[in-house]
Amino acid sequence: MVKQKERRPGQKAAGGPGAKPRPEARRDTPVKTGGKMPASRDRGERITEPRTAASTVAAPERPLIVRNGERPPERVPVILESLGAGDFHLIDSGNALKLEQYGPYRIVRPEAQALWQPSLASHVWDNADAIFTGDTDEDGMGRWRFPREALGETWPLQLLGVDFLGRFTAFRHVGVFPEQIVHWAWMKEQAEAAKRPLKVLNLFGYTGVASLVAAAAGAEVTHVDASKKAIGWARENQALGRMEKLPIRWICEDAMKFILREERRGNKYDIILTDPPKFGRGPNGEVWHLFEHLPLMLDICREILSPKALGLVLTAYSIRASFYSIHELMRETMRGAGGVVESGELVIREAGLDGSTPGRALSTSLFSRWVPK
Repeated sequence: MVKQKERRPGQKAAGGPGAKPRPEARRDTPVKTGGKMPASRDRGERITEPRTAASTVAAPERPLIVRNGERPPERVPVILESLGAGDFHLIDSGNALKLEQYGPYRIVRPEAQALWQPSLASHVWDNADAIFTGDTDEDGMGRWRFPREALGETWPLQLLGVDFLGRFTAFRHVGVFPEQIVHWAWMKEQAEAAKRPLKVLNLFGYTGVASLVAAAAGAEVTHVDASKKAIGWARENQALGRMEKLPIRWICEDAMKFILREERRGNKYDIILTDPPKFGRGPNGEVWHLFEHLPLMLDICREILSPKALGLVLTAYSIRASFYSIHELMRETMRGAGGVVESGELVIREAGLDGSTPGRALSTSLFSRWVPK
């Protein structure tokens, strides 16, 4: 169930509700995985096979465009909430941990924002199938512990009718960030309602779930990520769902370089999704800092929106900022474009063991979204 509300956002060892809090991993930190798929982003990291070129730029390659006209009206604060979907729901949270259901597996992972006490008894947490135990250093890798039986590296999952692979990675992540389903469901509705194939650009596209959702709904998708392994994982997901014939371009490239080239070529998109990390370092010494480079990235995205564009969506994780920071930036970027900018937080609500008993809301990220009306 997905719903939208407009309101104000108001370890026994590594696995039980009495465990000590663990710090978040940063999104940019690389990890050696011995040939296995690298880690990904939860509230911290995304790709860890160097979350490199797709998130980096050496220096601005053009000045910001001076925008005229009125700033779009605003809707704030907007809380986009999910009570689970498909093969996922949040069972319980507390003591800086979260207990989640991913298909057949119950998983315990760190969650710094779960400041309260767990609702469910310790034995429920102790019966988890997989528990992530991390280094105390923010940049440190961790490992998975499987208390009941050894599990394989991957397993099948489904969200919004799309099949994909979950994967236990070295930075606690499993290959999908289900709080994003509120954006994906919105995008799916736009694509299905359109009387033409929408062109969707998915920047920092990771394992491709959003790209597959859009393509399955009838959109023509361009998926950009710097990680070859992430692109490979995305293609695995495409093959798993027998979706090879869907119109998806898989682009392994620096996101900033790609959109600058698209701007020069005059290419346009109806919907742009962008989920940049807060910090990244490229293979040639390029450095990306979210607060330094985000204005230019959004400025370029504005230029490659089509005349009949339906949305520009930005999500930001693990930054010390109010959603108003990205909200006002989005409004400045979209001066004179009309429409409306809505911003706030993405949250997942606990759903209990049965997946349908609402509990507390766990904040996951900030977002800002421009839509034409």
